Amino acid sequence: MTARPPREWDAHAYHRLGDPQLGWGLRVLERLPLRGDETVLDAGCGSGRLTAHLLARLPRGHVVAVDASAAMLDRARDHLAGEAGRVTLVQADLVSLRLPAPVEGVFSNAVLHHVTDHPAVFRALHDALRPGGRLVAQCGGGPNLARIRGHVAEAAAGDARLAPLRGWPGPWEFADAPTAHARLVAAGFTDVVTAVVPAPVPLGDAHAMGEHLRAITLRSHLARLADDAARAALVDAVLARAAADDPPFTLDHWRLDLDGRRPA
Repeated sequence: MTARPPREWDAHAYHRLGDPQLGWGLRVLERLPLRGDETVLDAGCGSGRLTAHLLARLPRGHVVAVDASAAMLDRARDHLAGEAGRVTLVQADLVSLRLPAPVEGVFSNAVLHHVTDHPAVFRALHDALRPGGRLVAQCGGGPNLARIRGHVAEAAAGDARLAPLRGWPGPWEFADAPTAHARLVAAGFTDVVTAVVPAPVPLGDAHAMGEHLRAITLRSHLARLADDAARAALVDAVLARAAADDPPFTLDHWRLDLDGRRPA
């Protein structure tokens, strides 16, 4: 079986399984002050579930919803069909994003750790804002998924089928709070606040965790493997180790909060 392109997703599975991301994002949205008539960039809109909540906060406003994944945008287009006049869907890489007009706010949830060049993406988001505009975001940070990453490394070390994962750090950038703070300031943001907070996701059993591993957490790892047998071996090995964790079958997520403002 041919691996999916690295940036593509199973958008329907993500839409169905993304309750943890939705819960995190709703709390991030609470940090974004809005009058209701602004234009806001949703930087990495995914399947559109959080975009719908953002639109509800903007009864007289507009959302520019950007994602690199065509599959995610197709799912978002279906989910947001009733809001077609108030949302513009754009397929673009956030690092190279250039909007036709600046926006008054940038919102992003569970996305920026997928962009490994944080200095570049912070500069792009700064430039997307009007003077005085605010960035409110959250992504994986600090020790995010350290236990799961350890399980993957152990499995790869002992199974030749998983050799492409040996020494590979993964597709993410999990910055700590001081590093993220310095990068935001270097990108031009002021009033910067960053923090890393725990957000474990207990999934309860092997079936539920397996779904998350395949569709979300380890999708890029699975794409690096040669065939279905190797992919199944990776998931089975991680699940066997996760069964012995305390608590078992839990994704050890840590979230990096990011707040900043483009100077007026």
